[in-house]
Amino acid sequence: MRELDTLIFDWDGTLANSIERIVTAMQVAAAELRLPALDGEQVRGIIGLGLPEAIAVLYPGLVGEPRAQELARGYSAHYRRLDSTPSPLFDGVLDVLERFRREGFQLAVATGKGRAGLERILAAHGLSHYFDATRCADETASKPDPRMLHEILQACDSMAGRALMVGDSEFDIQMAHNAGMPAVAVSYGAQSREQLALSRPTHCIDRFDELYGWVLAQRETLISNEVN
Repeated sequence: MRELDTLIFDWDGTLANSIERIVTAMQVAAAELRLPALDGEQVRGIIGLGLPEAIAVLYPGLVGEPRAQELARGYSAHYRRLDSTPSPLFDGVLDVLERFRREGFQLAVATGKGRAGLERILAAHGLSHYFDATRCADETASKPDPRMLHEILQACDSMAGRALMVGDSEFDIQMAHNAGMPAVAVSYGAQSREQLALSRPTHCIDRFDELYGWVLAQRETLISNEVN
């Protein structure tokens, strides 16, 4: 029976309300190096990528230059300062995740954050052992490469046809497509519903708590189709 059993979530902008801190940290780090100023939309457009890949998009002229590493270090330092009080989870996130766990779903995180950053924020929220698998951009290929999804599926002993990716950026949706996996977009994070629609997600939600009913309906449909 091909039942949906694994739910994979992006972190920033999907589970945690951290987008504005990311934007500010990148803008301040760039200003310190006297790089061309970035507006908020430019930074939001790269959220989801690994940090080296994001910098390459924002400042392609820095590729291969020491200043790219300087910008990365500056961004990380400013983000840690801004996030000394951890970015809060969006309304309803913990409750809905708990409900999914009670339903027997495996939960995972696929994020553009580095491993140290994810571990820090999970510990701050008391969630260090909460997820069945987590993968970060600095230990695998950056989104939209599907490698981190393949690694999560292997860790969870699942497969693309039994899993769902949930994210707030086109890179999340493209990664899911590249893995042969359905994807739900969330419109309250880095990118608007209109921007996300261009990547053709399976579904789009405006609040995290809308996900629960939709996922259960999909699972029941899959079961019904297999039985019939």
